Amino acid sequence: MQMTINGFVGGLNGENDWMTWNPDAEFVEFLNSLLDTSDTLLLGRKLATSGFINYWEDALQKNPVPPFAKKIVDIPKVVFTKTLDKSIWNNTTLAKGTLSEEIVNLKKQNGKDILVFGGAGFVSSLIKEGLIDEYYLIINPTAMGNGMTIFNSLERIQKFTPMQSKLYSGGKTILSFKPKND
Repeated sequence: MQMTINGFVGGLNGENDWMTWNPDAEFVEFLNSLLDTSDTLLLGRKLATSGFINYWEDALQKNPVPPFAKKIVDIPKVVFTKTLDKSIWNNTTLAKGTLSEEIVNLKKQNGKDILVFGGAGFVSSLIKEGLIDEYYLIINPTAMGNGMTIFNSLERIQKFTPMQSKLYSGGKTILSFKPKND
């Protein structure tokens, strides 16, 4: 999840103009490795319908050489929704059941890791239900006064075990954690 140094993942209306994008080769390699260890991508309906999937399909058509866009397009995607009746995207299915049941069923399937790209409300719901096994927080060197957060739905203190931190020369820092289940 991309966020500011003060914990916002989007502007009040979901704006992402605060994100910095000076990717160095090592940061791009990290993103590629995350995709390589995964075989399913989860998205909330709002992110999917806001153009996320179409953006990456267009990016692949415009420049098929970098592997990142192809990986995003090719990975099977599951969009969580209560309002859509059918998928309007390639390589995408809809999850319409309860969040915990759908996630538990996905985790039972054989395969690689499951990767979540958001959006904020969807990730917040996953956090509240305790359904995330590892967090990769991509900290941008920016801050804003108000915006969307992902941890505001917690009903109790959640403790984490740090896995790693890494500052990339392009300016982003990645912090990774596992939730402690005490």
